[in-house]
Amino acid sequence: MRGGRRGRRLNPFCLRELEVGSSVLADLNFPASSICRCGPLEIRADGLGIPPLLEALLKLLPLDTYVESPAAVMELVPSDKERGLQTPVWTEYESILHRAGCTRALAKLERFEFYERAKKAFAVVATGETALYGNLILKKGVLALSPLL
Repeated sequence: MRGGRRGRRLNPFCLRELEVGSSVLADLNFPASSICRCGPLEIRADGLGIPPLLEALLKLLPLDTYVESPAAVMELVPSDKERGLQTPVWTEYESILHRAGCTRALAKLERFEFYERAKKAFAVVATGETALYGNLILKKGVLALSPLL
């Protein structure tokens, strides 16, 4: 039953649930509860910004190295592009990802494509991130195990 899985608070034990497939780190404006009605687990991280959460997650979970880009943001809608809206949080994400060993550029997904991909994610972590266009989809990779000797 999916209903019992909604609305969990973020804690170290919840982080293990992000081990499957893709997860969304959602900003304050993202319709997390609506998207989660389509299937993803909703994890609440109210009050947390995405950059520190991203740094913490990348210490625990590897990103997929077999895809073109394991991290994606929502591309600006045309009217925001036309007025020159800046997205400094993307530069911060790229810096955090680079420090964690991910050298691939952020993928940029059209707004409704982002929503559709979010509906297929394993979990949506609803944060208190206030940056516009602060949503981020991460594709989890595999844990590298040391060879048995």
